[in-house]
Amino acid sequence: MNDSMASHGLIQWHGTTIIGVKRGGKTVIAGDGQVSMGNTVMKPNARKVRRIGEGEKVIAGFAGATADAFTLFERLEKKLEQHRGQLMRAAVELAKDWRTDKYLRNLEALMIVADAEVMLILTGNGDVLEPEAKGDTAIAAIGSGGNYALAAAKALSDYEDDPEKIARRAMAVAAEVCVFTNDRVTLEVIEG
Repeated sequence: MNDSMASHGLIQWHGTTIIGVKRGGKTVIAGDGQVSMGNTVMKPNARKVRRIGEGEKVIAGFAGATADAFTLFERLEKKLEQHRGQLMRAAVELAKDWRTDKYLRNLEALMIVADAEVMLILTGNGDVLEPEAKGDTAIAAIGSGGNYALAAAKALSDYEDDPEKIARRAMAVAAEVCVFTNDRVTLEVIEG
């Protein structure tokens, strides 16, 4: 995957930043809490990152319309149940449905999902993208501040070993630069 999500033709949703950092046996997904409508902050503390699936062994973060994201979370949970917790298979099946189903194809969101094995970006275009790893580190980011967080995390990964510290600092950088991102971070960790 290229560094810039825009190079894939993916839509950059305004109003959030989500970052995933996977290093060694630890994966972190973090997101800010700001919900914006135009130039107005509607809510500063939304929870855009959560655990899903049986045993909550999958973490997911979304950028986009909240109702659409909750629909996708529910669908992904059903796919995880159908495929016995296999995230890659569940994600591919969700992406197929998302692209072809008349109702789902109108949903406006992007997701980063991860378990102890894999981290993926899911899109309404039917994409299931696994970020390219540099050594034992993989980083993905979506949303209006995604490119800022991605750049910060890539720079920090050369000097910091802890993916949680990388994600928190990258979110802080995005909050300083992107007006659609704030510093109220929700973070979930999966260890393998």
